[in-house]
Amino acid sequence: MHKIYSRPRIRIPKIIIPSRKRMQNEKARKITTILIILVIAFSTVKLILDAVLPIFDTLCENRAKSIATIVSNEQATNVMKEHSYDEIFSLEKDNNGNITMIKSNVIPINEIISDVANKIQEEINNKGRDNIEIAIRKLYRF
Repeated sequence: MHKIYSRPRIRIPKIIIPSRKRMQNEKARKITTILIILVIAFSTVKLILDAVLPIFDTLCENRAKSIATIVSNEQATNVMKEHSYDEIFSLEKDNNGNITMIKSNVIPINEIISDVANKIQEEINNKGRDNIEIAIRKLYRF
């Protein structure tokens, strides 16, 4: 194998003469660099938020449904403990003791419905805010 001949290069240091035009170019370059960095940063944040927000919305919606279901079941049970079947319905029997008709008493039923709705709303208002966490494994979707 033959070695390719190359001569050593002479390196001459650059002489920098500050001028107004050069100073303005450097400032413009710095401002442009900062703007590019900011655009990249904001774009990255936007992409991350666009990926995370649908997951977070779904988790919040599921948690709200869960809380509402639990609260409504608890409050309906609590309200119904205060009432008996005889208050809500009355039975009419014939001479032989057979049930001929079941009448519903509208006033107690309406009171129960209104109590349940009010108690559910009060309990949800008293719950305050819950923290919702996102597991990192759920972020792998994007």
